[in-house]
Amino acid sequence: MRSLQDRFAADKRYKASAEELLGFYQKMLLIRRFEERAGQLYGLGLIGGFCHLYIGQEAVAVGLQSALEEGKDSVITGYRDHGHMLAYGIDPKVIMAELTGREAGISRGKGGSMHMFSTEHAFYGGHGIVGAQVSLGGGLAFAHQYRGDGGLCMAYFGDGAANQGQVYETMNMAALWNLPIIFVVENNQYAMGTSVKRSSAETEFYRRGTAFRIPGMDVNGMDVLEVHQAARIAVEHVRGGNGPVLMELNTYRYRGHSMSDPAKYRTREEVQGVREKSDPIELAKAELLELGVTEDRLKDIEKDIRTAVTEAAEFAENSPEPDAAELYTDVLVGSY
Repeated sequence: MRSLQDRFAADKRYKASAEELLGFYQKMLLIRRFEERAGQLYGLGLIGGFCHLYIGQEAVAVGLQSALEEGKDSVITGYRDHGHMLAYGIDPKVIMAELTGREAGISRGKGGSMHMFSTEHAFYGGHGIVGAQVSLGGGLAFAHQYRGDGGLCMAYFGDGAANQGQVYETMNMAALWNLPIIFVVENNQYAMGTSVKRSSAETEFYRRGTAFRIPGMDVNGMDVLEVHQAARIAVEHVRGGNGPVLMELNTYRYRGHSMSDPAKYRTREEVQGVREKSDPIELAKAELLELGVTEDRLKDIEKDIRTAVTEAAEFAENSPEPDAAELYTDVLVGSY
């Protein structure tokens, strides 16, 4: 049960070249700036319903999904999904258009913030029912195994979903059938607003697979190089036909659970302390400077990303809303 954790503990950080780390940094910064703009559009009333931002957790999606094969390996997550889509290389324009309910959105404006999909990229949502995506992830893993396509499923869920019964039912079946799946707990410490210490008897979630003979990994989700190293070990294990892995990524969200959450259950000092000591983007930036990347190059990247996010917002605002007839499409599967 400790074989993967021991292997990881022996060499925790991926030895990235300056260009590799720069790629991780660019993706994390894109997610950060995109989410900041999404928050602004929500405040202006251009995004309706719920909106859950990924600010602070960028190293998790980028570090993990950079170890996958886009289009071959499937990803499924909960409703805090914008960052995962951007980490998988999906165009920010169609994501922003979806957030604002436009026809040009990746789900034609019908999924909104919480229910976006891209079968082309093997990204299967965006799910609003807490923990339900884990069971669907088990199905995706079974499909990979059945087809023999060499792919695996990465199924994300949060610390708040970690006590759902369907999560453990899926773990049991995945272990029984030796399915190619990586269970990822994004532990951002507060679920919807309750500290893990007040809601979970076992707060070290990576141990939760022990009853099903699933090895666990405990990872610092604020360090993209540590996340990527852990992901490489987990992917190699699963792709080698050794069955599921459970990973706990300890991370932190800077904003409330959703845009409507004032987050009064924690202090400003606590949030600021994490920002100052553990921010994943600032940590990567400091390391890039040590590797010889110049401040001017980093400023150019920042400028390019801000331009791309502005273009995405303008594209979304200028795109038409879907036709009323769009309500009747994609209701039933056309073929099996």
